[in-house]
Parts: sequence; structure tokens; C-alpha cells
Amino acid sequence: MSIVSATPENITAGAQLLRAGRLVAFPTETVYGLGGDATNDRAVASIFATKGRPSFNPLIIHVPTVEEAARLVDFDERARRLAAAVWPGPLTLVLPRRQHSPVSLLASAGLDSLAVRIPDHPIALELLRATGCPVAAPSANPSGRVSPTTARHVAEHVESGQLAQDVAMILDGGPCEVGVESTVLDLTGARPTLLRPGGIPRETLEQYLGPIAVARAIEGGGPKSPGMLESHYAPTLPVRIEAESAVAGEALLGFGPDARDAMLNLSPTGDLGEAAANLFAMLRALDRPTFRGIAVMPIPDHGLGAAINDRLRRAATR
Repeated sequence: MSIVSATPENITAGAQLLRAGRLVAFPTETVYGLGGDATNDRAVASIFATKGRPSFNPLIIHVPTVEEAARLVDFDERARRLAAAVWPGPLTLVLPRRQHSPVSLLASAGLDSLAVRIPDHPIALELLRATGCPVAAPSANPSGRVSPTTARHVAEHVESGQLAQDVAMILDGGPCEVGVESTVLDLTGARPTLLRPGGIPRETLEQYLGPIAVARAIEGGGPKSPGMLESHYAPTLPVRIEAESAVAGEALLGFGPDARDAMLNLSPTGDLGEAAANLFAMLRALDRPTFRGIAVMPIPDHGLGAAINDRLRRAATR
């Protein structure tokens, strides 16, 4: 495993590794993904094994174009409208799987639907085009742990042994701009259903679709999307949310101009976009044995704040 700059030569090498069934970590606008050939059962199994990921938690399939996505899933008018409006971008659509879709059944956890998206990152898109096949790419971290927003975060997981040593390459594209995972929207039913808040606020999607339902953390026999397990995105230390101040031994993660006692501040100006981009990196920075827990100040629960609070609630569920 090595961190390499995302030169054209290294992107070509990364694509060759993916086609050979190896795993490559790469940047997207949301977080770094752990990519594997989505049509290769062994590569998909390697993703699950490397992350220690529950086998019933589906993977998001990344493609470079709407045309490529349409070979994997059936688009209805709602999906076409959203794809035209926000792709490439931090939106994953859960759609009915096409009958002859080449994607491994393991990647969809046996469901008759697939979660697909087009990332809004030039390196990710170039890698996907060079690979020439759909790429399954969950976040490049141990299952349930803080998601990586830099190449160094991925390397730390590998070097510490938390992430298995099956990562053949880490393409370095700098810090992720959005900093939280994609919004996941289920369009397999009559009413659009939000499965996971993320980089595109629910309010934005409702401008195109009208009212959107919100799913519980887990419905039926298992989640239809990544990020729906109650205990997820958890640091090693306990997390206490909606905290006005820290108690003895806790590190305080602040938000806004009044967080004067905070060790780190997600956004001193109260900018939710900045807070989202800083969330995982700051949780990681405070997750060390000198503290007994992490206290997080309240975050407004609208727009990207809903995605931040979703992550924090899951991190606090232990």
C-alpha cells in the first residue's frame, strides 16, 4: 500500500489494479472511497473483509455517466429529473436493479435494488472512466468508524491494522470538499424516501420531487442503504451530543462563535458547510486516549446540519 499523487500515470495504474480485482482508495467530493470492481464477486468480498463490514449493508456503486448508471438500474422520470439536476454530486439514488445488471449480488446485499451515484470529483471521474466498469466504493475506513477525508486518514487506518492490508493504492486528491457522505434517496417505491441525510439537503431534493418521506434507521430485514445502522460512524471514545460544555476528562467539539472553551471548532462562523467538511477530521483528532469522551455542542438541524447530526447520533449510539 502506498499514497501516490493523482497523476495521469497513477490514475491509469489505479484503474489497472481495479480491473485486476485489487482495492484502490480514491478521493470523492464527500469522503475517500475504498474502491473495488463492482462486477467482481471476489473484489466485492474483499471490500467487506477489509472493512469488517456487515454483509447485509449494501455498497454504493460509482459510475462516471448517467448512461453507465442506466445500464445497471431502471430510471423513472423522477430519477432522470434528479440526475439532470444534481449529478455529478453527493446524491446516491436507490433504484430497481436491471435484470441483466453485471453488478455482483454481494454488492447489493441480495436486494433487488442498487444504490448508484456519479461523484463530483475530477480524480474520481477520471479513475472511473479509465477503469471502464462500475466501482463499488464505501468509505475507506473500518466499518462503523470515522470516515476519512484525507489520504493520510486512509493510510493511518491501514498502518494501524484497523483496515486490512488489502489496499493496493491510495490516490491522494487532497482534503474532501463536502466532508460527509452522499445523501441516499430511495426511489423504488411510490413515494421518495430519504434513507440517509448527506451532502445534498432534503430541502433541495424536495424542490424537484415534492415531499420526501424519511426512513427509520433500519426497516424490514436489513438496511437498503449504507449508513442506516444505529451504531455507525463511531470514534473509539464515547460521544455526548447536544453538550453545552465539557465535563472533567472530555474534549469539547464546538460550533459557532460562542464556543470559546472548545478544543476544536467545526465552524467558528457557524457555517454548516465548513462544519460538515471538518466533522470527521475533528472527531478523529479528538479521539485519543488522553480524553475519556468527546462532547459535541448543538448543531442546527437543517440543511447540512441534518447530515451532521445524523452522523453524531450514530456515533453516540454504542
